Amino acid sequence: MFWLKVKMGLLVIGLFAILFAIVSLIAFACGVTSFAFYFIFSLILMGIQYMVGPRIVEWSMRVKYVTEKEYSELHNMVSELAKKANIPKPKVGVAQIPIPNAFAFGRWRSDGRVCVTQGITRLLSHNELRAVLGHELSHLKNRDVLTITLLSVIPIVLYRIAWGLLLFGSLGRRREGGAALAMVGMISFLFYFITNLLVLYASRIREYFADRGSIELGNRPDWLASALYKLVYGNARIPKAQLRQVEGLKAFFINDCSRASQELRELKDLDLNRDGIIEADELSILKRKRVKVSFTDRCLELLSTHPNMLTRIKQLSSYE
Repeated sequence: MFWLKVKMGLLVIGLFAILFAIVSLIAFACGVTSFAFYFIFSLILMGIQYMVGPRIVEWSMRVKYVTEKEYSELHNMVSELAKKANIPKPKVGVAQIPIPNAFAFGRWRSDGRVCVTQGITRLLSHNELRAVLGHELSHLKNRDVLTITLLSVIPIVLYRIAWGLLLFGSLGRRREGGAALAMVGMISFLFYFITNLLVLYASRIREYFADRGSIELGNRPDWLASALYKLVYGNARIPKAQLRQVEGLKAFFINDCSRASQELRELKDLDLNRDGIIEADELSILKRKRVKVSFTDRCLELLSTHPNMLTRIKQLSSYE
């Protein structure tokens, strides 16, 4: 857990350095040379992103917060798990999207929000859903939700800045500073790619810790493994056009929904009796096996928000 915090801290520092560099380049291209301006404006941008990040997630995911009367079972599970995790009970929401998944976000522990999508409530059993919620509450307990919220918003902002500067620069090349702004726009695209890699790395680190956290909250490894298997299956059936709509925020999900089709082929041999569930004895068999991940899959993992699913479930088998 200590090294998780160290790595997350280094990522935030790196992210701030990138944002500071972009602001400095834009200000320099506009003729502003004050270092104090660069620093203060960068802090203002970070503060704005910090405050509006949860709103962006709510709007993008079409989150509706629900009462205990509307979703009593869901509220009961969240209350029980939050008590075990020794954190304030987060707000409970349902995302109005068909992609089966769950996610947690917020500015700080007392501002935590845990949401499930409409699709997941029809897919998982009680125990599987409890294991998924335990995973999400572990994100809140580990305080990594704030970091991933911040990191996930930055690439979106840089992407918009890049397009805006390129468009402005191309329209105003004959004007003073137009070419310089276009060049900064190209650099912003590079920074957009780099910050995306930072988000992906941070997200993969925290998923292993949250899986372990779910087990520590009393959930069995096979419950979570089975839930992940079902979510991969459910995500693989979603049209790609719908998956692209949440591409920029998939780091919040419990699995990488865009890789579901590939992961389903990797996981199908785990379900030995073909009943759609990974049971305790099937997970025990995996524990004794050596998992081989191809070079291609390792490369794909570098560009994914989540660890390779086969490796991840193999790690779950070690908790039995």
